[in-house]
Amino acid sequence: MGILDAIKICFSKFATFSGRARRREYWFFYLGNTLINLLLLILGTVAGGIFFVILGIYNVAIIIPGLAVLVRRLHDTNRSGANVLWVLLPLVGEIILLVFLFSGGTPGANNYGDDPKAQEA
Repeated sequence: MGILDAIKICFSKFATFSGRARRREYWFFYLGNTLINLLLLILGTVAGGIFFVILGIYNVAIIIPGLAVLVRRLHDTNRSGANVLWVLLPLVGEIILLVFLFSGGTPGANNYGDDPKAQEA
């Protein structure tokens, strides 16, 4: 799976908050969006305002798929999507959430579905 595959998967599961997402899916989606944001920011700085408008529209468009893949990633570690709320706790909450996101998924089935690694094999 590459960056474009991860972005396609996340947009095809636009508002799917159930199921599980592997680390690769989450982090490639995150990397792809960072690269797109950087590209649009550079184009906006060089070429003018229309790219800033496109950047704003794009960032609004990825809110729901980004949140959905985040919740599915938490599900892969057998944690509830409510763990997203850790981000409300300054600094400590963000570190806790990052640890959850970097940790490996639960092998085999868990409370949120079958192992996505097993499904790819």
